[in-house]
Amino acid sequence: MTCHNCLIDAPKNGKHRNGLQRFRCVQCGKTFTEPHEEAFRVEMYLDEPRGLLAVQMLTEGMSIRSTERITGLHRNVIIQLLVIAGQRCEALLASKIKSVPVTDVQCDEMWGFVAKKEANRDMRDKNFLTTGDAWCYIAIERNTKLVLAYHLGRRVESSTHQFMQKVADATDPNQRFQLSTDGLATYPLAIGRKLGDRVDYGQIIKAYAKKQGEEYRYSPPSVISVNTKPIYGNPGREFICTSHVERINLTTRMQVRRLTRLTNAFSKKWENLRAALALYFAWYNFCKPHSSIRATPAMKAGLTDRAWTLAELLGAA
Repeated sequence: MTCHNCLIDAPKNGKHRNGLQRFRCVQCGKTFTEPHEEAFRVEMYLDEPRGLLAVQMLTEGMSIRSTERITGLHRNVIIQLLVIAGQRCEALLASKIKSVPVTDVQCDEMWGFVAKKEANRDMRDKNFLTTGDAWCYIAIERNTKLVLAYHLGRRVESSTHQFMQKVADATDPNQRFQLSTDGLATYPLAIGRKLGDRVDYGQIIKAYAKKQGEEYRYSPPSVISVNTKPIYGNPGREFICTSHVERINLTTRMQVRRLTRLTNAFSKKWENLRAALALYFAWYNFCKPHSSIRATPAMKAGLTDRAWTLAELLGAA
């Protein structure tokens, strides 16, 4: 080994308590050890094909244990990779999707739950605040299919305000656009405060028939009427629609295993569901070509000129 100060060879001088060889310079008298190996971290798997395969499988709707059986990685490692990848993707979406020009935005909410359903929550539970119903608010641009913003929270006024602030940050502040939502009562006030001066906002309100009998327990109710209602500005009634964002909801449920209905593949922790949603929406925007536009939503919106690989997505963050 060469002394860092004197640049001469230093003889061995015993072993360090961690087992590494120690050296002592005969000229300056300083001691030093051989280079340490970098401690292994779970995120290093993201630089390996096996780790990328595990994350790719999660974006394709595979369960944690199925991914474990195929890749050979322990399920706890896979969950840690999910959280790390989700944090990276959340930061990427916040930095890349900002002040995007839009013309027609649709918003909707998608139900899920963490650990247990709302009816089974108990105030004595240690994690009472992070269990029960978990609603994912989603905003997409109708023409580019770009997911502009999302928010995981309760279906309450504060969550709607936070979501609309994200929509305001994601869209161009100098461009007026049409906005459509369902009939959720918390939308008008939140939109009025965050976007009221630059949107033509309308609601589409659907009435459903009552389900009768046990055989209809798991089947969707029939739509008996659809009404559109202008709220702010001058929205075109023919464009007040949430069909496109509702189709994104279906795709999300198919691709994110923990949101699949009537299974035991639900999230046990709030942060895991948040990470899974961030990973999926980033992958959807930048990596997955959309069949109707024949490009990724990010390409159609002008945010990138090509479809990214998963490795590029995780590396960009």
